[in-house]
Parts: sequence; C-alpha cells; structure tokens
Amino acid sequence: MPASKPTPPTEVPEPVPSVDSASLGERIASELELLARNVDVLQRLSGKSPIGIIRLSEALNLPIHKVRYSLHLLEREGVVQPSADGAVVTDQTVQYWEALHTSLDRMTTLIQQLKEQTDKQRALGANRKGY
Repeated sequence: MPASKPTPPTEVPEPVPSVDSASLGERIASELELLARNVDVLQRLSGKSPIGIIRLSEALNLPIHKVRYSLHLLEREGVVQPSADGAVVTDQTVQYWEALHTSLDRMTTLIQQLKEQTDKQRALGANRKGY
C-alpha cells in the first residue's frame, strides 16, 4: 500500500472581534487609566515610603487588588521593590519619570494630530451618505 500523504495542518482563522468587544480607542483609554493609577501609586510611594498595600489602598481610595497589580507592574519596571515594611521606590525612579514625561509628550502630539484628523473627517462625513 502506498504511503499516504500527510494532511496539511488546518488553518485556524484569526478571531474576528465581536461587535461587543471594546474599540481600539476604548482599549487605549483603559491603558491610559491604568498608567494614571500607576503614576498615583508611584507618586504616593515617592513622598513617603515604605507603605504597605492596605495603607496605600486606603490612601488612594482604590481596591487592594488594583494597588497590588499596579505595584506588580511598577516592580517589573524596576522602580518599586518590596520590603518588610511595604513597597519602596528604587534609584531608577528618576529615570522612569523622565522616560514617562518623554512618552507623554509624544502621545500628546499624536493625540492632537488624531483629534484634528477626526474633526476633519466628521465635518466631511456630515455631508456624505452611507453606501
């Protein structure tokens, strides 16, 4: 009996986002809110540390799980480290603030350009009919 050819692997189509999924703009806004929370946490730690998760949660009026996640992200960035008395900032914090400032400047420019583009398209779209 001749050897049968192996069947090619079936391709799995990429998932198509559902109508209910968040738009790209909403996901980016959500990430910016997370960044703002991380900045609040880091700012609080920079003023007075070490601070434990519970005290940080109470001071920022945030749920403990959100503070824990922000601390985890900041620890991955290398700007926060745990201690026996709570979280403390590291020597890399100054560089982090500088890099964040540069990134925010870039984002501000891009957002302004996007707003101008969408304003133009909205003005054009008001006079157009759909297909």
